Order: sequence, then structure tokens, then C-alpha cells
Amino acid sequence: MKLASDLPEVVPVFPLAGALLLPRAMLPLHIFEPRYRAMVRDSLRGDGLIGMIQPLRGGDDINPPVFDIGCLGKIVGSKSLDDGRYLISLQGVSRFRVSEELAPHEEGYRRMRADYADFRGDLDGRRGDPIDREALIEGLIRYFDRRDVGADMKAIRRADDETLVNVLCMACPFADNEKQALLECEGTVERAGMLVTLFAMSDFRAADRDGPARMN
Repeated sequence: MKLASDLPEVVPVFPLAGALLLPRAMLPLHIFEPRYRAMVRDSLRGDGLIGMIQPLRGGDDINPPVFDIGCLGKIVGSKSLDDGRYLISLQGVSRFRVSEELAPHEEGYRRMRADYADFRGDLDGRRGDPIDREALIEGLIRYFDRRDVGADMKAIRRADDETLVNVLCMACPFADNEKQALLECEGTVERAGMLVTLFAMSDFRAADRDGPARMN
């Protein structure tokens, strides 16, 4: 899929808090709710495309309001389990802006009209400017140390810029609004800079929590 004209105007969407999909990144998903099992089944019979988007907190528990921007993904791997659940691998294609929510599909899953105009660069697979890897990895090490997280730093250092940034954006347990801000960054360099900021903010918050205890 190389052209914006190849992207679907109407997208079945899976609202999932804390789940972030970025262009060219991979997201594994366990699909168990009946309406989204139907969505995956229908997608596999068609173009294999679904949209990931984060719900906003509050409102209707069944169909909560969502953020304005999500990411279209292509199902590149799937396994149907005996009880109807699916395990799928979703590869990010392009971000989109929700221009309109349509009536739910007859199976109950949500559908939205997608506008890709602001994200034409997502279809360009060329790598951009280099990131500040030293600042990013230093911030990551402090972030992991605060949480006693072990990591294969050799593998982390070997990863290319985009892969490294995408994995950190998707895997680190940031708040929903922070995940959304990472999604909405222009590209990899901007996301790397925001990651450094989020790691630093986490350090400050942890220092504030630890400060009184250390004084006692």
C-alpha cells in the first residue's frame, strides 16, 4: 500500500485504552469481545485493515468518546482460537483523523470516516534525520532503574532509530494522554524528543514521591 488513494475512507475501529499503534510498527492483540471478533473476521475476509484509537475517559462505557487521531493497521498475522477469539499481529500503515463516526456495523463494532490528509508522510518508508540516541538511551536507563526493569541494552543499542523509538513509545506504561501525544508527533525525531521529556518527567515525579520518605 503505497498511495493515500489506496487507504479506505471508512474504517472499522478498535478503541483500546493505552494501546498505541504507529506507522510501520507491530502490535500484537488478543481479540475476545464478540463485536471485535466479528470485526476481525470481516476484516480478514476483506482488505485486512482496521483502525486503532484510544477512548477518552468518562462517558458511555460501551461506546466511549475517542481521541480525534488514530492509526490504521494491516493484519499481517492471525490465529483463530477454538472459542472464537483471535490472536492477531497488526502493522501500522498510516495515522488518520476522525472526520465522522458512522452508525455501528450490524455486528456492533464501530466505524469511522477517516481523513489521512495531515499524515501523507506516514506512507513514506524513507528514514528521516537521526535522533539524539545518547540522550534517549540515558533517559531510558534512568527510567528503567527507577522501576527495577531489566533490559537487553545491547539489543536496544543495535535497533535502528525508528524501531527503537516505536518500541519505546508503545511498550512504556505512559498515561493515555502521553501515548496520544506520542502518536500525534510529526515523526521519529519528534517522538524521540518527547520520550526524553517523558522520561525526565517520570524522574521528577519519582523524586517527589521518594523525597519525604528519604528525609524520615
